[in-house]
Amino acid sequence: MNEEKSVGLVIDEIKKALAGSRPYEILVVDTNSRDRTKEVAAEKGAVVIDEPRRGYGRAYKTGFGRATGQIIATLDADMTYPAAEIPLLADMLEREGLDFITTNRFAKMEKGAMSAKHRLGNWILSVATRLLLKVKVRDSQSGMWVFRSDILGVVELTSDGMAMSEELKIEAFRKVRAAEVPIAYSQRIGEVKLSSWKDGMGNLRFLLKKRL
Repeated sequence: MNEEKSVGLVIDEIKKALAGSRPYEILVVDTNSRDRTKEVAAEKGAVVIDEPRRGYGRAYKTGFGRATGQIIATLDADMTYPAAEIPLLADMLEREGLDFITTNRFAKMEKGAMSAKHRLGNWILSVATRLLLKVKVRDSQSGMWVFRSDILGVVELTSDGMAMSEELKIEAFRKVRAAEVPIAYSQRIGEVKLSSWKDGMGNLRFLLKKRL
């Protein structure tokens, strides 16, 4: 939503990374952007999917439903995640017989890429995920994943909000062959869309509900 300054750069990185490696498609799920996000994405060759219903999880589930590949890779449209690593993670998925890979942004985070408040919130949620759900991940909120599309028939995704990110990891580590891999994480281009306390408390409540 409203990522016209960066979405084209992200698409360029994806194209460069995947050129000549394997067939691919780029899907951009747009939630009522008020700028030129959709136009820029379409000009760069992406398939733009309109999703008027708000929600991080809702947008992703809509995209999953439209994806046609055997492997799905996800990332934000703000230049924070390393698109160049998509083919490396896809190769790892196949080479090691995995079904799902999530990423750890804290392993190689660029200075200034995340505020102290968000780092603390992420740490609390990741610890809660490990303690309450026994899922051993260092970064429960990372939004870059590479996984086999057929696991979508196995995992149960109930959240349409930010909690879908941690829910997907919990489901994957419980039900399929999953791993967490360190990545570089960079400063974003454009404005942060998170509602820090609202999203953080919502995610924590979701973990408690999932535990019970």
